[in-house]
Amino acid sequence: TWQQHAFDTIKGSDYLADQDAAEILCREAPGTVIEMEHWGTLFSRTNDGKIAQRPFGGAGIARACYAADRTGHSLLHTLFDQMVKRQITVMEDWLVLSLIADQKRCHGVVAINLLDSKVEPIRTNAVVLATGGYGRVYDKTTNALINTGSGIGMAYRAGVPIEDMEFVQFHPTSLYGTNILITEGARGEGGYLINNRDERFMEKYAPEKLELAPRDVVSQAIQTEVNEGRGFENEYVHIDLRHLGADKIKERLPEIREIAMDFAGVDPIEEPIPIQPAQHYSMGGISVNSDCETEIAGLFAAGECACISVHGANRLGGNSLLEALVFGKIAGANAAEFAMKNQSGMGLDNFKQQLTAQEENIERFFSRETGENLYHILNDMKKIMTEHVGVFRDRRRLEVAIDKLIELQMRNEDVFVRSKVRRYNAELRAALELSPMLEIAEVIATCALKREESRGAHKRVDFPDRNDNSWLKHSVITFASQGHQIHYKEPVITSYQPTERTY
Repeated sequence: TWQQHAFDTIKGSDYLADQDAAEILCREAPGTVIEMEHWGTLFSRTNDGKIAQRPFGGAGIARACYAADRTGHSLLHTLFDQMVKRQITVMEDWLVLSLIADQKRCHGVVAINLLDSKVEPIRTNAVVLATGGYGRVYDKTTNALINTGSGIGMAYRAGVPIEDMEFVQFHPTSLYGTNILITEGARGEGGYLINNRDERFMEKYAPEKLELAPRDVVSQAIQTEVNEGRGFENEYVHIDLRHLGADKIKERLPEIREIAMDFAGVDPIEEPIPIQPAQHYSMGGISVNSDCETEIAGLFAAGECACISVHGANRLGGNSLLEALVFGKIAGANAAEFAMKNQSGMGLDNFKQQLTAQEENIERFFSRETGENLYHILNDMKKIMTEHVGVFRDRRRLEVAIDKLIELQMRNEDVFVRSKVRRYNAELRAALELSPMLEIAEVIATCALKREESRGAHKRVDFPDRNDNSWLKHSVITFASQGHQIHYKEPVITSYQPTERTY
């Protein structure tokens, strides 16, 4: 039932999810799956022709619908096909730099055409941000290169609150050496996690759920095994699929087999796969309500860049694709309705001011002949986040991270681009994305330092227990010239009172 799904989601969130939003997600789930199937998603099937489902971590039953181990790609291609069918205009090779907004209303965006580096303002009656997470602020991440968090950063700079940024999900199983995702489907199909003593160690950490405990539990278990000397080369453990048999691996996990063979030289039919935790998902993001509305009229957000919050302190596997579909549809419908009823009233002078500011910023990079190398700053930031704001955290490491990130922000003031070409200048793009990345990184570390408890993916070794009396609340951060302003708000609780979370 959707109620069982909602309970699993709320329990998985360590009771920080807004329960009204989680209920919407779960009520809409079956219809959303059927809609995608009717549009053309080739879901895997049972022998009697129904859509197949597999168990994912933290779920009470096997409810995750899947397309072999390429579910996300299948959904993406289906939606792209529908977009082409409807002749929707797509501005490819454009990068949005900032929102055009006053304190009450969003009027459009300023964007750069990467093909020639020309900047243009785009007036619109409504904007939906669907820009994904910020995984690339970490060194070890499963995320694509485009996941810089720029959408979150531009909303934050425009005065929109961002929420729960300390809650960073680390996926338990990324391929050692490359951090390519080894899907949770590998554990859903029955994969075992093995340490260097050939022990199936999840029996110690989640005796009932074992490898199918939620991601925060499994990631912390793996990292503990490595930290205590039971990892291979003090770096990783193994996921063992050999007992599943060649036929099952080829049928249900074909992409994982290809990834393991191509990038690790390991055939999972014959050998276990080396894996370690890596940053994977951002539970926090742009603060929106269940209608996907921000505090600025005409600005909406959905997907990983948004915090509704259906995931709270920890997301269950499968719920991110579902959230993107369910709340993407809600955001689109509400944005369309708003756009039909409300015309942008901002004058051209305001658009010109925004345009001039971005043009001057770009020329600043081009005009300098010497300065800071942006890639050195970028790599330093990633190492700081991975080493100090990772699976396990404490006050000392977080304070060091904040100090170092502030130093990097100061160095970033002197960044220049060595390449002066205007046509698809990848270095310019990286320079434009670096400032919001540094800002987001500092916000993550600051919120993690403030939250003196352990909840979900936020594991403080100096505050190892969950503290509902003081910390059953969302962190809400707003931009201010004198520094971050942080306040807190209560989560919405409907039917499920917080209890001890065990698996």
